Amino acid sequence: MRLRHLMVLVMLLTAAGSGMFYYKWQVLGFPLRADQSAELWTVEARVAFSRAQAGPAKVSLALPSTPPGFAIADEQFISRGYGLTRDGDRDRRLATWAIRRAQGDQTLYYRSTLFRSQASVQAEAEARPRPPFPPVPTLEEPYATAMEELVVRVRQESADIATFAAAAVRVAASSESAVRLFVGSRPDPLARAELVVGILHSARIPSQIIQALRLGDERRDLALEYWIAVHNGSQWLYFDPVDGTRGLPDNLLVWSWGPEPVLEIEGGRALALSFATRRSFADALRIAEMRAQREHPRIMEYSLLDLPLQTQSMYSILLMVPLGAFLVVLLRNVVGISTFGTFMPVLVAMAFRETRLFSGLILFLIIVSLGLSIRFYLERLRLLLVPRLAAVLTVVVLLMALVSIFSHRLGIEIGLSIALFPMVIMTMAIERMSIVWEERGPAESIKEGIGTLVAAAVIYALMMLPEIRHFLLVFPEMLLVLLAAILLLGRYTGYRVTELMRFKALAGKRP
Repeated sequence: MRLRHLMVLVMLLTAAGSGMFYYKWQVLGFPLRADQSAELWTVEARVAFSRAQAGPAKVSLALPSTPPGFAIADEQFISRGYGLTRDGDRDRRLATWAIRRAQGDQTLYYRSTLFRSQASVQAEAEARPRPPFPPVPTLEEPYATAMEELVVRVRQESADIATFAAAAVRVAASSESAVRLFVGSRPDPLARAELVVGILHSARIPSQIIQALRLGDERRDLALEYWIAVHNGSQWLYFDPVDGTRGLPDNLLVWSWGPEPVLEIEGGRALALSFATRRSFADALRIAEMRAQREHPRIMEYSLLDLPLQTQSMYSILLMVPLGAFLVVLLRNVVGISTFGTFMPVLVAMAFRETRLFSGLILFLIIVSLGLSIRFYLERLRLLLVPRLAAVLTVVVLLMALVSIFSHRLGIEIGLSIALFPMVIMTMAIERMSIVWEERGPAESIKEGIGTLVAAAVIYALMMLPEIRHFLLVFPEMLLVLLAAILLLGRYTGYRVTELMRFKALAGKRP
């Protein structure tokens, strides 16, 4: 019964830790490595207009709201002397610049920084739920007959809403007379998109023209493209009105819904509206934090990454302690290395972080050897436990000071870092080693001392890996999986590796 209870607890801990880790990794995009980078897009809209005589001017520019596949991290509005107001909703968001007196050529800029976000697709669907069925357009002859002919042909070449929309694009791209009646002999992209929407509305299919920008690396003087959005009853489908391609390309940014002009100018003459894009790469962790703050702010409120940087640095060390304890359990219960307790190797390894491994080993051996000699002398005085520990602590501090002084006089900088060793750790190591020396002999005491240093060296090597520190700071829930592994090792009663090596000769003999 107890074993079953333990296994259930282990599975729950593993599932909880692994589930949270997978969600943060795959959904929120938190990186596994500290040096990972993620893609960022910078989009700039340039508005140029002119006013011959001095007077007021007002410029309105439609802005992207919740573009599918992207999330807006930052926005900047660059204009000198203009007042700025932003209004609208998810359907149509506007930035309006206004000035009391303007004359000559004027230039305004809108710049936004975006990153990829699959959650924005769901946000877009929620922002634009299923629309009502559109009314059949009222047309005069001969347009009504031509439209009816096109609808009949498209219906014959389709089986559902998606294929109907694709067939409507193909028909609108043809050169038959009914199509030319609507778009002329040389149709522009907007006229062709309006014809496709007209065919869809004539079949009572909800659809709408959208304007999108094709992103690229260092692209300038770009213009918006017209696409078709069709609702099939459960979701929005997107079609290219030129070739009927279904689905938004990865580098297509939905800028505005509707065929209305994205730029309106009052009190001036429009000269140009152009777009430029640039791709860059930034710290993947920072982008993941921005994505989580926009999409799941509650997660970031209870995250270590929301703490001050100084506190994060402290926890990047503290989170290594359970990992060090797990290694001690593994080395003691599975490998069979003897150490001075469970936490002594972890504490020594943390001291090695400041002194470095080789220097720390030398200083540790010097202080422990001298302190152990003093401890044996104090044993002859028959002191009680607490006064004896206090005396050993005082001796340790004096020894640390002497080592630093002599090493400095000799020009050996290694001794100056001895003060970074916690004196309590040194005191307890000396006390524990002396007790083992008296109870089980010097060989066992030296054996456990060496085992402690070996375990501390292994833990130190793991602690110094920046990948491990980053991983535990970003995914602290993985300590639940580590806890599950420790619980499993707590029931391990098999042979240790050292025992197998020790009795290998006996195992090879057969009667």
